[in-house]
Amino acid sequence: MTAPKILIVDDEQSIINLVSAYLRPEGYEVHTATDGPTGLKAARSLRPDLIVLDIMLPGLDGLQLLAELRRESEVYVIMLTAKTDETDKIIGLSMGADDYLTKPFSPRELVARIKAALRRYGKSGSLADSRMLVFNRLRIDPEARLVWKDEAQVDLTAIEFDLLHTLAEHRGRVLSREQLLERVWGHDFYGEERVVDVHLGHIRKKIEDDPAQPVFIVTVRGVGYRFSGDTA
Repeated sequence: MTAPKILIVDDEQSIINLVSAYLRPEGYEVHTATDGPTGLKAARSLRPDLIVLDIMLPGLDGLQLLAELRRESEVYVIMLTAKTDETDKIIGLSMGADDYLTKPFSPRELVARIKAALRRYGKSGSLADSRMLVFNRLRIDPEARLVWKDEAQVDLTAIEFDLLHTLAEHRGRVLSREQLLERVWGHDFYGEERVVDVHLGHIRKKIEDDPAQPVFIVTVRGVGYRFSGDTA
């Protein structure tokens, strides 16, 4: 079985060395880059299973690199941000990052998140129910991991697909943020519930006619979210 490939893109060599020292004994194939252009080139050539991406990078910052990646890849991305850069966290998630961790961080926590993500996507071809979900204007194919609105294919990241599929599987039922975190990110996810809101906002922009007045993904205030698509 091939070892999962992890790409670490950070301009602080001390962080690269520390994270690598924790990942390699776990059996991961670790690759590194210390600037944006080199990181983008490595991501394209290596096709890693997961990328740990710092926002503050020379040459091409992490957000720019993420934007380039999302044009061509659904690779799982964990962004590293400074503790005070709340705006960067939200922007990063909105642009397609799957998770984030604030500096300074625990290497053990990062390894736990990486394990959870790879465990999840190692099983991505066998979701709980692989049957096509068909609604009036939306089709979700869990096996191919594809979504169509009307006849147009919707471009979703891996996390966005799993969130939409999880809600659609439980059509009409309200799922809390905590339940969505557990089902999509895994029970050992350490991050904030806000990550759910940001990703669902991103999905709404892609599948709703008017994201401000959603039809498919409805907010139930104080509780969570409900998928309300009518079956075809």
